[in-house]
Amino acid sequence: MTVATHTLTEQEHNSPGTRIPFDSIHEPGTYVCNWSGHLLRVPEDAISQGRSPLVDIRGRETLFTTKISEDPYMTVTKARLNAADHDVPVNF
Repeated sequence: MTVATHTLTEQEHNSPGTRIPFDSIHEPGTYVCNWSGHLLRVPEDAISQGRSPLVDIRGRETLFTTKISEDPYMTVTKARLNAADHDVPVNF
């Protein structure tokens, strides 16, 4: 019996609409917290090599986010529209 597995490619991992764990965010962009609907803006400076993460959340459960744009500075209105395009509920 074989089990089908699917590993995200780099392209899939970075594309808008992809659901990833919070601690796996390695690309700048705008994300929505799946657990609360809050908006996360992740600028390039927040994930630069050799820098400490600006935010570090720890807990028993994996917290997932959904990337909705590669632009961390998009307007809130556009962020709401992009989240709706990916069926992600928002709280902002």
